[in-house]
This record gives sequence, structure tokens and C-alpha cells, in this order.
Amino acid sequence: MRVLFIVQGEGRGHLTQALSLAQLLKSAGHEVTGALVSVTEQRNVPAFFRDAFDAPITPIFSPGLFYNPASNALQPTKTTLYAIRHIGGLWRSLQQVYDIIEQQRPDVVMNFFEMLGGLTYGLLRPSVPMVCVAHQYMAFHPNFQRPKGQWLYRLAFKLSTHITCFGAEEMLALSFDQQPDAPQQRVRIVPPLLRQEVTQLKPVSGDSLLAYVTQPGLRCEVEKAHQQHPAIPIDGFHAQATGPDQPVDETLTYHAIDGKRFLEFMARSRAVVTTAGFESVCEAAYLGKPVLMIPQPNHYEQACNAIDGQRAGVGVASDKFDLDQLLDYLPNYDASLSERFRAWHGRGYFLFLAALNRAITPRSRPTSGFFMTRMRQLLRS
Repeated sequence: MRVLFIVQGEGRGHLTQALSLAQLLKSAGHEVTGALVSVTEQRNVPAFFRDAFDAPITPIFSPGLFYNPASNALQPTKTTLYAIRHIGGLWRSLQQVYDIIEQQRPDVVMNFFEMLGGLTYGLLRPSVPMVCVAHQYMAFHPNFQRPKGQWLYRLAFKLSTHITCFGAEEMLALSFDQQPDAPQQRVRIVPPLLRQEVTQLKPVSGDSLLAYVTQPGLRCEVEKAHQQHPAIPIDGFHAQATGPDQPVDETLTYHAIDGKRFLEFMARSRAVVTTAGFESVCEAAYLGKPVLMIPQPNHYEQACNAIDGQRAGVGVASDKFDLDQLLDYLPNYDASLSERFRAWHGRGYFLFLAALNRAITPRSRPTSGFFMTRMRQLLRS
């Protein structure tokens, strides 16, 4: 089977999931013909993906997201206005995606939460079936819990999620644990996609807390918590670190961002403090490390992830680096969760291959009215 990927290039999660699925498909004897990766004027295809993905990569322009440089809060208005100003470039990108699909004629297109994929299928209707993969499709599941209020961010999140899957055969919703499918929504529940680099690690018990510091304000909270609990060792990875290891004192050390080292530190940590990105939380759950999940400000998706992760028992949700909250939670963490999580993850091989086989089985494709059906569902929800 020949499979073409369309991947959202924003952040690390969807790219990592694409690498994981590529490894799975290759082990099953299938071919990944390439990846169309969304880029912006400020962001190219990340080096870690270029180095690890062994098929042709085609960068495709997409407007992207904007964050406040001081608080790292998502800025929906600026993001929307930028997309409107670049509508001509966006249309050319859709035509480019369509042409590549029709020229390559893979058996299946796998879309990792990229709007270009949904818009191409909703407006131009390529002849190749598409399957969408992301944790965000849990938002269509009746059991999915959401934060109260935040109606504007909720609407924007649901709109963007609907746009990514116009014309899809079905949506594969990555979940922390097993849930019933929602066939009326074309949603199938599947395990997380984790790279072999994670599954090959051997976790050990450690004393240090591991912190992934993406926000300037979060670094201040880390140092405040460190002052309150100076005896607890903390390793913090953040983008402003200029070297592999930068000791602040005997129990606080900062490290430059390095995916491989981050996983190695995670495997021997006591617990993890991070934003509520789905990928990193799943990696911690697989390695048996409880997580303090701190969603980025105004990031509705991460707020949902934190609530869902807390429900599944992988950690505790918080709006700040509250070390006391984490320390109180640790005695209640179910150490057997890692074993259950690994068993659920192990089912992914068969569930993803089954989804591909369903996609290429002749049946009625979503009609051109599927675009408007999705919009009506959004307005009713």
C-alpha cells in the first residue's frame, strides 16, 4: 500500500506522530511516498523531522498560528487576520496539494491535523481517500470533557478541527485510553502514536523533576518553586539555554532543547512538568512518570488535553507550576497505569492498519455536501 502524508508543521506533536506512523507502516511492508509539511514565512520544516523521515518532503505554505512573545499565549485574532491577508497564497497551496495527490495517486492520504488537507478535500475533491489522525478529533466524541466557559476559544477550536477533516473517510482520534468509537461522527478511537525511541527506553526511578519550560513566565515559576523546595532536584529544558547543561545551583540545572536528551532525562525522572501537549504527556505515561500539565494561556486544545489527561490518570492539571500540588498528587499516582497504557499502545499496530484497509475498500465517499454538513454540526454543538 502506498501512503502520502499531509502534516501540520506547527510544533512537535503532529510531526512526531507522522514519524511514528511511518515506522509502523514500514514495519508492515507498506510504503510512505512522501510528506507535505505546512510551513510559514518564519518557520521551515524542523531539522529533527527532515533528518528522521526517509521519504521526500515537500514544504507547503500555510498561514500558521501566532503567539504572544512574552506570555506564549495563542492570539486567535492575529492568526485569523494573517490568514485572511494571505488568502491568495492559501489557495495556491490547496491547488499544489491537489496536484501532488493526483500526480502521485497513492492508495491513501493520511492527514495529521493540517487544514490544507481538509480544505483541499472539501473544495477540490481529490480522487484518493483521506484518513485524518489527531488527538483533537476526540472533541467529536460524546465522552470528551471540556473546560467551562471560554466559548470563543471553544468555537475557534471546533471550527479549526472541522476544517482539517472535510471529506475524510474517517477520523482516527488518538486517546489516552480505550473509548468506544463514535461511528455517527466517523470517529474511531486509536492509541497514541509513539516513536520507537520512546518505546525502547528503560525507565528507572529517580529523584529529579523534569520541566519543559516553553514560556518565559513558566521559568519564573520554576525558580520560585525551587526557592520554596530547594532540596528537590529540578532539570529544566528551555529554548533560551545556550548549552547542554547550565547549573544554577546544586539542585537546579537548565538544559538546551534536545529531543533525545529530554526523553533520556524523562526515563530517569521522578515526575514531569510540561505544557499539556498530547505527545509529551503520552511519552511520560508510557514511561510511568506522573505529569503536572500546565496548558499554555488561551490554548483551548491544551486545556482540553489537561482535563482529559487528569481523567485518564496520567497526571494532574494546573494553571501554574504548583510544586505543592504535584507533591500532594504523587502518592496517589497509580503506578500500574503505565502497564495499561503500554497494552493500549500495543493495539495501535492492528488498529491503524485496519483503518487503512477500510479506507481503500470501495464504498460511498463523503459527498460534496459533507462540507456544509460539518458546518451545521459545528453550529449546533
